[in-house]
Amino acid sequence: MSLFPLLLALPALVSSHREAPQITELPKVDATDFYMFRAYEPGRGDSVVLVANYVPLQAPYGGPNYFTLDPNALYEIKVDNNGDAIQDLTFQFRFANANKDIALEIGPPGNKKTVSVPLINVGSITAGDTSALNVTESYTVKLVQGAGAGATSSSVTKVGSGATTFEKPVDNIGEKSIADYEAYANAHIHDIALPGGFTGRMFVGQRKDPFVVNLGEVFDLVNLNPLGPVNGESDLLADANVTSIVLELPIDFLVAGDPVIGGWTTASLRQARVLNPQPVPGTSAVHGGAYTQVSRLSAPLVNEVVIGLKDKDRFNASEPKDDAQFADYVTHPTLPALLEALFGVTAPTAFPRADLVQAFLTGVPGLNVNGSTAEMLRLNTDIAPAARGAQNNLGVIGGDLAGFPNGRRPGDDVVDIELRVAMGVLLPIGDAPSGQLAYTDGAYVDDSFFSAAFPYLLTPLAGASSN
Repeated sequence: MSLFPLLLALPALVSSHREAPQITELPKVDATDFYMFRAYEPGRGDSVVLVANYVPLQAPYGGPNYFTLDPNALYEIKVDNNGDAIQDLTFQFRFANANKDIALEIGPPGNKKTVSVPLINVGSITAGDTSALNVTESYTVKLVQGAGAGATSSSVTKVGSGATTFEKPVDNIGEKSIADYEAYANAHIHDIALPGGFTGRMFVGQRKDPFVVNLGEVFDLVNLNPLGPVNGESDLLADANVTSIVLELPIDFLVAGDPVIGGWTTASLRQARVLNPQPVPGTSAVHGGAYTQVSRLSAPLVNEVVIGLKDKDRFNASEPKDDAQFADYVTHPTLPALLEALFGVTAPTAFPRADLVQAFLTGVPGLNVNGSTAEMLRLNTDIAPAARGAQNNLGVIGGDLAGFPNGRRPGDDVVDIELRVAMGVLLPIGDAPSGQLAYTDGAYVDDSFFSAAFPYLLTPLAGASSN
């Protein structure tokens, strides 16, 4: 058997960091991960947490401009609560950057000039004093209920003040600039008012990248031991941050009869951009035309290990209701054949792969089916959350029904889970002779890597330590 055609299609086994050709050119709108789970913070179990991460592979020392979100983009988190693969609730996030143009008087008396500083801060920053920030970032949120011509839209507001503009913390520049980043960031957790008298919580800001994967060796023709110890390799994203949009919403607000909801995140840009040959802040380009979706993410690794190279950009631009066009990638996957060729294991022989259809497109019977055939993350909100410390990082195949693919928690080891599902752990042994092997990328993760409280993801790595 020739490896050549398989190697041409070798997918990038990393959860949507630069997963498609077009999105590599648009990092500010590149969705890296999506999570949806029953809140396991004590006393908050009647809510669902949704996390959409953007801007991959952020170096903590990534100054002087760091990693603001795109003010010309539309970032969305979408929920289907009636099983038709069409969003019923959409949270739309738009961002704005303000340059304060802090300047200093430079020069001796009689020859002074007021000159703009080159940095985004000129002194220390605390939760109570951000006057030294030269660039501030804020955002507004619209809630769209329904879809199409009958949809209605309203502003999400702060509880108490009714304000519609929210502050986003600056990235973790370093310990001299922000001595207590955790306290500073936590001051940007907002209680939000929702229609129907409901309230939720929201945080938008930089976090330590929660995805764990042995990234470099995976790219090198899966240059690792997939049957080795589950903790035998390094997490090559351990030194990276991301930007997170985190919502905590009451279950009663989200559901509409069926306890199973579907969720995904998208980002869109205007169709046209004209560069300004003489740019000044805020006018480096003129953007126009309708919003066009360029990023889509729900279940992890779909565009990486399922969708073929020629269709990766098209998948990012598509909607769940139209996923029949990608069905062949699920029913006849290439990844198991690649692993068979590279490592001598036996790929499943059952076609079409009904087990993968359930895992990726319909939900698992008796667990989280919602009546649609579409790629989305599905969560049965009737299943109680497992507390931190009691979660099995293999989720459902590890006997923990509150974990992936019933939603996704930060501590679910989705790389190991999906490797095992792809190789047939859900199939009879006659259809998958190697299906019960403990496939792994060797980079270990569980719930101990994360906080037990909102926003769950950890404080981002600092750009520098104080001396």
